[in-house]
Amino acid sequence: MSQTLIHGGDWAGYEAECGECPLDFSANVSPLGLPRGVRDAVVRSLETADRYPDPLCRALGGAIAGVEEVSPDWVLCGGGAADLIYRAVLAKRPGRALVTAPAFAEYEAALALAGCGIDCFFLRESEDFMLGESFLEAITPDTDMVFLCQPNNPTGRTIPRTLLCAVLERCRTAKALLVVDECFCGLLDQPETFTMKGLLGEHPNLLILKAFTKLYAMAGLRLGYCVCGDAALLDAMRGAGQPWAVSGPAQAAGIAALRETQYVQAVRGLVARERPRLAGELSRLGLRVIPGEANYLLFFSPAPLLEPLRERGILLRDCGNYRGLEAGWYRTAVRTQEENRRLIQSLEEILKEGTP
Repeated sequence: MSQTLIHGGDWAGYEAECGECPLDFSANVSPLGLPRGVRDAVVRSLETADRYPDPLCRALGGAIAGVEEVSPDWVLCGGGAADLIYRAVLAKRPGRALVTAPAFAEYEAALALAGCGIDCFFLRESEDFMLGESFLEAITPDTDMVFLCQPNNPTGRTIPRTLLCAVLERCRTAKALLVVDECFCGLLDQPETFTMKGLLGEHPNLLILKAFTKLYAMAGLRLGYCVCGDAALLDAMRGAGQPWAVSGPAQAAGIAALRETQYVQAVRGLVARERPRLAGELSRLGLRVIPGEANYLLFFSPAPLLEPLRERGILLRDCGNYRGLEAGWYRTAVRTQEENRRLIQSLEEILKEGTP
C-alpha cells in the first residue's frame, strides 16, 4: 500500500519501487557515513544483545555529561530527538504552546497529540525566514511552552544569540518551558557560539534537544538526548514513554561516537566547503536560495523537481507540506562534491527541458 510520508529519507520506498538505492538529498545526515569506530562498537554490542538494555542509559548518559560539561542528572537519552519531543510535551502537558513556521513538523504533532492549543509565528519569506524580535511579543502569560530550532529546519537560518537569550528571559517571566532543538547545531561552522547549554544552570526552564542522527550518520540507530537543569521535568519525561527506549547497540554507538572528534571535524570541514559552492550553483541555475548556515539549503524552483529527479535516481525534500511554505520550495542536503555535482547536473537538465 502506498503511503504519503511527512519527512524525507524514504530510501526504502524508492528501493521497493525501483530495485536500487537512490542518491538521497532528502535527509540531512553526514555524507561521510557511519564512523568506523561506531560501526565496530555496534558489532561488539551484539554479544550482549540477549540482555535488556540499561533503561537509565547510565554509561551513555555519563559520557554525554562529560562532553557537554553538565551533571549526569541533567541528561536524558531517548530513541532519537523525536522521541524526546513527545516525552517533553507529554510530561509538561502544556495548555498553550508557541511554534514557528516553517519548522520541524514533530513539534506541532506532539502538541496536537496532547490536546494543546498551538500559536504559530510565521517566518517571512521577504526576510529570508529570519526570526526577529517581534517573536518576543508572541510569548504571553498564557504561553506554557515554546519550541525553537537552532539552526531552523528547513530554512537553515540561525537565531542570533542575543535574541535567544531574550526569548529565554521572556519565557522565564511567563513561566514557560523553552525547548531549543540543537540537533543541527553541531554541523554549524562554529557551533560553540550558538549553543545555549552554558545557560542551563541559571535557567531550569530551558531544555536543549540533541541527536546523534545527523552529525554521525546514525539515523537508523535512533539515538538522541536532552539536557535540562530541571530534574523533576526529566523524571516526568522518563516516565512519559516505554522504559527501554534506547537499544543496547544504540547506547554503545553513542559512547563510541563521542570519541570521534576527527570525524566531526571532517564533516564540518566538508559542509563548510560544499555549502557555499552548492548554493552558488543553485543560484546560477536561476533558483532562489535561502542563505542557510547548516548542512542543507532551502530553495525555490518554479519548475517541478521531485519526480524528474526521482527518475534520475535522486531524492529531494519537497517542502510544500511545511506550514508556512508552498509548492515549489525544496530542501537539499549538502553532500560530497561529486554527489553535489550530480545533483546540479540533473537539475540543469530538468530546468532546460522545462524552458520553452
